[in-house]
Amino acid sequence: MAWQRNNSLNKQRSTPDQALKKLERYCAYQDRCHQEVRRKLYEVGLYGEDVDHVMAKLIETRFLDEERFARSYARGKFRMKKWGRIRIQLELKKRQISKYCIKAAMQELEEYDYEGTLKSVLEKRYEKQKSDLHPYAKRQDLITYGMRRGYEVEVIKSVITDVIPA
Repeated sequence: MAWQRNNSLNKQRSTPDQALKKLERYCAYQDRCHQEVRRKLYEVGLYGEDVDHVMAKLIETRFLDEERFARSYARGKFRMKKWGRIRIQLELKKRQISKYCIKAAMQELEEYDYEGTLKSVLEKRYEKQKSDLHPYAKRQDLITYGMRRGYEVEVIKSVITDVIPA
C-alpha cells in the first residue's frame, strides 16, 4: 500500500498542453467517450478547470465526438460480438452517453441483418446443446441465451422457429 502512495507521488503532473497532446494521440487511436477521456486526464495529473479546458479543445478539434463514439461502438459490438440492441444500449448508458447519441447509434444497427445475425448466434448455440435435453429446455435455453446477448424477446421467439427443426 505504501508503494502505491509513493508511486503516485512520484508521477509527474502534465501541463495542460502536454496533456492535450497525449489525449489527442489517445483519441486518434480509437473513438473514446467523454468518461474515458476525463479518467485519462485525471491519470496524467490534470484537475479542475484544466480538465474542462482540454476536453473543450478535444471536442472543438473533433478528436472527441460522443455521437461518433456511440455509432462506432454500436457497429463494432454488433458485428464483432454479435450483441443485440438492449445490451448495446445498456453499455452506452453505463458510459454516460446521451439519449440522443444512443438513439443515433441504434440507427446504425438498422442497416445490418439483425435477425439474420441472431439466427446464426442461436444456431451455433443449438448445435452445442446436449441431444438428450427436452425440446422445451432447449427452446428455453436459446431464449435466455439470446436475452443475455441483448436481443429482444419478441425477435428471439420469431427467430427460434427457424432454428429449431419441427
